Amino acid sequence: MLKTAGVRRPGSAALDLAYVAAGRYDGFWEFHLKPWDLAAGALLVQEAGGVATDFKGDQGYLQNGNIVAGNLRIHAQMLHIISQEINQP
Repeated sequence: MLKTAGVRRPGSAALDLAYVAAGRYDGFWEFHLKPWDLAAGALLVQEAGGVATDFKGDQGYLQNGNIVAGNLRIHAQMLHIISQEINQP
C-alpha cells in the first residue's frame, strides 16, 4: 500500500473489479476470495481489455482466490510488487 497513490475499498470485490473494467481504478488485488466474488468482475476486466491473473501471473485465480487485475500498463508492475511482498521472510 505504501507504493500506491491511494487505496479505496467499497467492500465488494465484484464492484472493485467492475471499477477496474470501467477505468475508475487502475488495478485491484486481493487474496482468499471465493469464485462467486471474482468470476463476473474478472470477465468484465478482460472484456474491457485488462488482465486478471493470480499472484503468479497464471489463470488460477478462481481456484486459489488470489487475484491481481489491472490495465495493461500496470498489471506486470503490480505482480512484481506483490510477489516481492509475499515472498519476504
